[in-house]
Amino acid sequence: MPYVNVKVTREGVTRAQKAEIIGRVTRLLAEVLGKDPATTFVVIDEVEPEDWGIGGLPVAEYRRPAAG
Repeated sequence: MPYVNVKVTREGVTRAQKAEIIGRVTRLLAEVLGKDPATTFVVIDEVEPEDWGIGGLPVAEYRRPAAG
């Protein structure tokens, strides 16, 4: 009974994109690990960008172009 938690920043991910992620992750586990899709759980959490950090920086600061 696999459980996969996908976290993305809340920046306009559509229902269609979420459905595609769920389908592809489910198929991947079935193909690679032989897991039963009927008992595979995929959860998508959307996180506010200000609550996400990369390399020690808030995501907005990380994405800012380097001053040159």
